[in-house]
Amino acid sequence: MPQEITAGSHVWVEDQELAWVDGVVTSVNGNEAEVETINGNQVTTMLSKLYPKDMEAPNTGVDDMTKLSYLHEPAVLHNLATRYGIKEIYTYCGNILIAINPFQAISHLYDTKLMDSYKGAQLGDRSPHVFAITDVAYRAMNNEGKSNSILVSGESGAGKTETTKMIMRYLAYLGGHAAAEARTVERKVLESNPVLEAFGNAKTVRNNNSSRFGKFVEIQFDTHGQISGAAIRTYLLEKSRVCQISEPERNYHCFYLLCAAPPKEIEKYKLGDPKSFHYLNQSSCYELVGVDDSHDYLATKKAMDIVGISVEEQDAIFRIVAAILHLGNIAFALEGEDSSVLEDDKAKFHLQVAAELLMCDLEALETALCKRNMVTPEEVIKRSLDPLGAAISRDGLAKTIYARLFDWLVKKINVSIGQDPDSKCLIGVLDIYGFESFKTSSFEQFCINFTNEKLQQHFNQHVFKMEQSVYQEEEIDWSYIDFVDNQDVLDLIEKKPGGIISLLDETCMFPKSTHETFAQKLYQTFKDHKRFVKPKLARTEFTIVHYAGEVQYQCDQFLDKNKDYIVPEHQELLSASKCSFIASLFPSLNAETPKSGKFSSIGSRFKLQLQQLMDILNSTEPHYIRCIKPNSDLRPEIFENVSVLQQLRSGGVLEAIRVKCEGYPTNRIFSEFLERFCILAPEVLKEKNWKRKTYAYFFLDLKDAVWLSSAYEVTAFIFSVEENVACKSIMEKVGLSNYQIGKTKIFLRAGQMAELDGRKAKLLGESAKVIQKQVRSRIAHKRYVRIQTASICIQTVLRGQLACESLKFRKRTAAAVKIQKSARRKSASRKYTNIKSSAIVVQTGIRAMVAHNEFRSKMQNRSATIQAATEEEEKDRGKEEKDIGKEEKDIGKEEKDSGKEVEEPEDKEPEKQPTVKLQEKEELPDPPVAVLEQNEPDKTNVSPDKEKEVTEESNEPYNIVEEISSPIQDVLTAEDLPSEVEQLKVLLIGEKKRADEYQKKHAEAQELSEQRRKKLEETEKKVHQLQESLNRLLFSMSEQFSQLKTILQTPSSSKPASPPIARVDYFDNSDNSDASSTGSDFAFPASGCDSANNSCPRPKAPQVLRTVIRRGHLMTTSDGSLCFCFFLSVDDRYKHNFSRESQCRHAKHKPNSYT
Repeated sequence: MPQEITAGSHVWVEDQELAWVDGVVTSVNGNEAEVETINGNQVTTMLSKLYPKDMEAPNTGVDDMTKLSYLHEPAVLHNLATRYGIKEIYTYCGNILIAINPFQAISHLYDTKLMDSYKGAQLGDRSPHVFAITDVAYRAMNNEGKSNSILVSGESGAGKTETTKMIMRYLAYLGGHAAAEARTVERKVLESNPVLEAFGNAKTVRNNNSSRFGKFVEIQFDTHGQISGAAIRTYLLEKSRVCQISEPERNYHCFYLLCAAPPKEIEKYKLGDPKSFHYLNQSSCYELVGVDDSHDYLATKKAMDIVGISVEEQDAIFRIVAAILHLGNIAFALEGEDSSVLEDDKAKFHLQVAAELLMCDLEALETALCKRNMVTPEEVIKRSLDPLGAAISRDGLAKTIYARLFDWLVKKINVSIGQDPDSKCLIGVLDIYGFESFKTSSFEQFCINFTNEKLQQHFNQHVFKMEQSVYQEEEIDWSYIDFVDNQDVLDLIEKKPGGIISLLDETCMFPKSTHETFAQKLYQTFKDHKRFVKPKLARTEFTIVHYAGEVQYQCDQFLDKNKDYIVPEHQELLSASKCSFIASLFPSLNAETPKSGKFSSIGSRFKLQLQQLMDILNSTEPHYIRCIKPNSDLRPEIFENVSVLQQLRSGGVLEAIRVKCEGYPTNRIFSEFLERFCILAPEVLKEKNWKRKTYAYFFLDLKDAVWLSSAYEVTAFIFSVEENVACKSIMEKVGLSNYQIGKTKIFLRAGQMAELDGRKAKLLGESAKVIQKQVRSRIAHKRYVRIQTASICIQTVLRGQLACESLKFRKRTAAAVKIQKSARRKSASRKYTNIKSSAIVVQTGIRAMVAHNEFRSKMQNRSATIQAATEEEEKDRGKEEKDIGKEEKDIGKEEKDSGKEVEEPEDKEPEKQPTVKLQEKEELPDPPVAVLEQNEPDKTNVSPDKEKEVTEESNEPYNIVEEISSPIQDVLTAEDLPSEVEQLKVLLIGEKKRADEYQKKHAEAQELSEQRRKKLEETEKKVHQLQESLNRLLFSMSEQFSQLKTILQTPSSSKPASPPIARVDYFDNSDNSDASSTGSDFAFPASGCDSANNSCPRPKAPQVLRTVIRRGHLMTTSDGSLCFCFFLSVDDRYKHNFSRESQCRHAKHKPNSYT
């Protein structure tokens, strides 16, 4: 290391506050170097204490610390701090998972979608997670048929309990049953956590939810990998916490939950504010931040329902919890010299409530607390206790009741969950208290740290000793690595005889022994032990150097807490309780195996339980999760380097990293390796002489693509002598190196097993694709044939239907074409007739307008000629007058010129008018040629003489008077040119303005013309409709008129006395009234009309006529005759139906009206 460090190198240097800080070497002097740290300090240190820094390391750190380029303490610490800063709380250290407590909820870190992504994934394929370790243990159990265990360790507050919850949750996800099944095993296991936490967890100095007992959960599985049963084993409940707590800790959660219960239950148990109970008010901490005790109370009751605790049992449990609180408020006072009585009425009240809740006799309870029976050979003597003894008896009763209740809960949960006696595989999850070192460490901390020493030894044996011993046995190349072994600490604690626990049991057997006696024994026995330290000036304290550091213990209560025997008076009192639940917790003295009053060592019993736990762990394949507490304040986003580094050192994580990197974490027996990976090199097996053996395993021959199911006898080939050669051949074919071949095993580097499994999975996948292709091809072919047959049938039916529909459509189309042809022919004929009639009218008007314009032009030209002649005469007269005025020669030639300029406008002014008139004439529109040509056949309606006159007039040239220019030429000088140019500009501007106006008028005229054209089209449509209606009317009226004429000409036999009254009816004139009809009765004269004299005599006898009349009316003349009057349009096509001879001389009508 020192030879690698030079000036300018980036290094890590020790720091008291930050543990390690990075800096740059400024100079090197021999074995010393000067370093400028990142915070600006100058440090001089030895080169051997400097570690190089990897400047190419990723900014987000690495997920597996075995991948670090420089594997040392500062690199590991920096990597963990970097990942913790980006909320990556999990990091691998080989196969060990390091979990840092974030002290906050991280979204989407434990949801179902994430669990599904880790299912079946190889370790290292995805980011580090507790699900990955659990999945590896579950798959190893299924594949190898061996039980596994997951050991979660760490300090108090490092997150062991939450990690254990996530492990059991993931195991329930992998091996759970269908959601429809009620009260499944996995649900009961998960729901048992709130119950055990409520009665076994409490707030400590370092953790708000610290487990005050050890828990090992055995999850049992059947042959299909489904959870079939479970069992929970607990170790060393901290009973002393029931009666004694220190600031700022809390008692067990269940007491505070019951005080926050609904008012009805609080009144039932006669509870109140937690501050009013002695067992709770020893600390000022009553509530936890972010925790609702009332909500947790309901959640605990719900969890009790799920694990199978009945309502009656729940009521008995909470009565016991309430009774313990009331027992704590019973105070004693001194009576006489050495006896005690209840202190006041308040103590009596709590005694009475406690007796009611425990359903025992009130006087018997008071006697059991204040007196004690002494058994002698002759008799039993009752001895009174002083107030201190009575308080100790009270606290002992409370602790005993709570311990029995907790044990009953654990047994009830195990019975409710149910165990599978046929299960051969299990996964054990160990959640036990972490290493503890408090200001006042007592017997509980001693047992807790003893447990952690045992677990650390197991970790050392598995990670270090077992690995290295296997390497040595297999005679592979391996450099031995020293590590800290804690066997000497374990011998100090548990060695028999001579250990601390043995000395404690011996001291407890002597009635007169005290804690000082016990301390002196320890001082004398272990005065030369390197792990035992006697503090200076201490009489009852001792220090043990644990693997995680030194812990100082106080012996004051070691003897009392190690004694576990029931007081006979308490046993008799509670066994006689009227509550069957309480009586079952305290069976009768005759039923108990140990006799009443016999001493039982808690330390020895705990040691035995711990040894049983270690035996279970040694029989399983362990997986380790090291939980780290980032800071002592339990706050998020704070990373204390010194504290974390101490936990890494004490946990052996750094040693594990070194071993995993330099060693071979994966090893397999040759036969197992060949069974598992012979598929990668099948030609190796064919070349050798193999023995046949039956295995529940499948073999795949890629060449023949034959799948041999594990349900049949499958032949696996195991070579008898050269197994190592076969293994080596497989590794060479795969292309892996850096492996070791031992005597009976092959050792693989980290990641090589995963690569072999990946290649095997790829090979099996390719073979499966070949099989699937054939199967799917056949299935697809059959499906295609069925679909083809069905489609042919469907197509036959559909094509027949389409042919019928097509024939029907063609028939309807042909019929529609005939109808359209007739309708369009009739419509075109009507339209042509209308256009022809309109064209004649338009031509007549246009020709009249043209003739009028020609006449007006001739008149204008004639007037212009006369006016021009008059102006010429006036000019000649002016010239004569000027000749006379030449006598005045003094005016000069300039006056003559000016005179010409003045006269020039007068001469030109009359000449402009004919020109303008001519232009106006030229602007007159010509008649439309198309219209004239279209109407040429109708010229026969005009007389030939008139047509000739019009033609001659049109061909006669117009007499246009040309403008006569003045003989006097204007002579412009150079001085007059600018003014003339300005005048021309003004004229040009005026002309432009007029041109713009003309353009606007032209646009307006076009728009007006377009509007008129649209109106004309609408008018033509209306005229067309009117003509159709009139045609139908005339057709109907022609028949009616003939009938009417016949009736009128028929003579009548009689003559009325008076003229008949004519009834006139008016009818609808609308076009769409063809379907309407109106009936009228009329009286007509008997004699007919005389056509010669156009007179109609009066009728002699009336006749009744019932007919339908449209567009007309009946009227009576002055002489009493009846006339039918109607009006016709300008269309004369029906004139031949009527004669002017039949015109009534009495009717008032227009010239084009007929009767």
